[in-house]
Amino acid sequence: MAEKILVVDDEPILLKGLRFSLEQEGYEVETAVDGKEAYDLILANTYDAVILDLMLPGMDGLEVCKKVREKLMVPILMLTAKDDDSSKVLGLEYGADDYITKPFNMLELKARIKAILRRVQVSDQNMTSNVLNLGDFNINTLGRKVTINGQQVNLTAKEFDLLLLLILNEEKVYSREELLETIWGYEYFGDVRTVDVHIRRLREKIETNSSQPDYILTKWGVGYYFKNKKKRVL
Repeated sequence: MAEKILVVDDEPILLKGLRFSLEQEGYEVETAVDGKEAYDLILANTYDAVILDLMLPGMDGLEVCKKVREKLMVPILMLTAKDDDSSKVLGLEYGADDYITKPFNMLELKARIKAILRRVQVSDQNMTSNVLNLGDFNINTLGRKVTINGQQVNLTAKEFDLLLLLILNEEKVYSREELLETIWGYEYFGDVRTVDVHIRRLREKIETNSSQPDYILTKWGVGYYFKNKKKRVL
């Protein structure tokens, strides 16, 4: 079955071009031209990924992303202006899994989408059990849900993938570049700030005190690693 993607942009020519290019890749594509329409479609349908423009009439892309994240974990790739660094970071803060700047190369966009979809599929299919009990953490890999000491934690797709990678490789230190390549699936396109923002968001969700983390630790000058307070039980 073809993966289903929602493309949201208020530029008719760009929207038409994106739809054509993605359909040529075998995706099922639906489109929306404003934030309210996009939000309603996302809630009413099941999409494998959403390509979301930042600048939209009515409800802008940041607001759509934030409201969607209150309800759903669908992967979101945000389109941003080339010189708007603050919006890129805000998009990640609001729950976007990745961003790409306009104007963009279609091959790069397709690579980003494939990376997002591949990470979701691989993390589900490669598990020998649907439910993992790892110390304080209970992880449902098919439902992509995490609980810590019985309390459910609402994670984005990339946050889930990042936590799962770190927790299954406890005390292994990953550089930002390694995480960018492994989780986002590309080596040269990304910005290491993407990793830092996701680590910060993840800490805010799973740590009692995100400024003094117990689980996701920093090896200064090297990268990040996971250390569980309790012995792992598989």
